[in-house]
Amino acid sequence: MTMAMEYHNPVLLTETVDGLNIKEDGVYVDVTFGGGGHSKEILKRLGDKGKLFAFDQDLDALENTIDDDRFTLINENFRFVKRFLRFHGVKKVDGILADFGVSSHQFDVAKRGFSTRFEADLDMRMNQQNKLSAFHVVNEYEEEQLKQVFLQYGELRSAPAMSRLIVEHRKTEPIVTSEQLKKVLRKFLPPRYENKVLAQIYQAIRIEVNQEIEVLKEFLEQTPELLKEKGRLSFISYHSLEDRLVKRFIRNGMFEGEPERDVFGNFEVPLKKVNGLIVPTAEEIKINNRARSAKLRIAEKL
Repeated sequence: MTMAMEYHNPVLLTETVDGLNIKEDGVYVDVTFGGGGHSKEILKRLGDKGKLFAFDQDLDALENTIDDDRFTLINENFRFVKRFLRFHGVKKVDGILADFGVSSHQFDVAKRGFSTRFEADLDMRMNQQNKLSAFHVVNEYEEEQLKQVFLQYGELRSAPAMSRLIVEHRKTEPIVTSEQLKKVLRKFLPPRYENKVLAQIYQAIRIEVNQEIEVLKEFLEQTPELLKEKGRLSFISYHSLEDRLVKRFIRNGMFEGEPERDVFGNFEVPLKKVNGLIVPTAEEIKINNRARSAKLRIAEKL
């Protein structure tokens, strides 16, 4: 479909798919299908007996489905990856690819409310059928809840004052659009840093709306069991909260603390990292600005 390339320009395309070390007859999973760019590249490298399963909870992504007998698109959140692969008779796979965060399409469609560039209703749902939206977070969360969202997910030092101001304003009228939210928080948006602070505010609300941190943790915990021996993970993250979780899970097999060590100080983990951190070249960033914060980590099942 021609729409797919407009939908999303894949970041680190070659490096991410190379990281899977694809076998022609292997079974692979792309848990963030989007416009299908990574999936198409995987299919190019698979033989006739290979299989690719893709996940995407966004209904818009279904328009980009690929007509290929080796391909199956599952319209579900990747937090349910193990359950839906088993439904399709798959218990083990050779590799899993993920390109976390918001797709270019979601940023570029104004009505979805993801972008600071457009005036739109407060939405930010990756799954349009979810009940929780940005409107609910901004207008219905208690002051303390809002403060925690801004602190944890936006790393905003002004979180307490921002939350107080939002709660005060909505006593007289609800905050319905992105422009209204900007007006309410105008004193925290100095001209020089307006875009940066707005991006942090939007990121915080979006992560809460889509439960992105909980989803990522649930997903990561399933991956060692899903992978065959020598199977690969190839994951792109776009902000430090995601990348930290991916890095810790690959290194320690857990998100907090350290694994238990034996008397010799050794510990066992299910994965080992492959290569170091991979980031886009200056040339790729020039072509695709979205790539500027991307970090690719690759791991292999021991």
